[in-house]
Amino acid sequence: MECLIGIQGKDFVLLATDTISARSVVAMKNDHDKMYKLSDNLLMAVCGESGDTIQFSEYIAKNVQLYKMRNGYELSPHAAANFTRRNMAESLRSQRSQMVNLLIAGHDKVDGPSLYYLDYLASLNKLPFAIHGYGSLFALSIMDKYYLKDLDFDAAKDLLIKCLNEIQKRFIVNLGRFRLRVVDKDGIHDKGMVHAEPDESTK
Repeated sequence: MECLIGIQGKDFVLLATDTISARSVVAMKNDHDKMYKLSDNLLMAVCGESGDTIQFSEYIAKNVQLYKMRNGYELSPHAAANFTRRNMAESLRSQRSQMVNLLIAGHDKVDGPSLYYLDYLASLNKLPFAIHGYGSLFALSIMDKYYLKDLDFDAAKDLLIKCLNEIQKRFIVNLGRFRLRVVDKDGIHDKGMVHAEPDESTK
């Protein structure tokens, strides 16, 4: 019942996550932060089993930092995504697999912005836009229709709002507010919260 959304723009990646922490049919809090900073230009959004998401995300984040301390430079988004995928694949073949879905957003001086989609089966793909959770059933068709290459931030945010409005209108579960962050060449920027409002003209 969670939702992660990523949109790659011209020189940035926009990530949005819902803020609800739930167990079964009970919402326990509505200000849960589902994004983890891996490095100055690398951000990861997670959803899945609550214990697994925290444990796996912190493990990846600390190992990325350890790599920087040992080698004197940071992992690129491509390298970090493949490192994460390898750990996910190894856990999948162990006695304790991790039920975690991820979006990894980053910016590299050479390759520019990049967005990676990784699921609990260790399937990794580099995509221009990606959605995890039931929200994808309602929003991927909107992305297919309206997404354009080299979007600026305002256009990407407008596209995100279209998706959130459709999820709010069609999905039986109220996901409430979404937290927004942007990754670009200058680092990670918090863009606050946005609340989906169904479009009255389409009711």
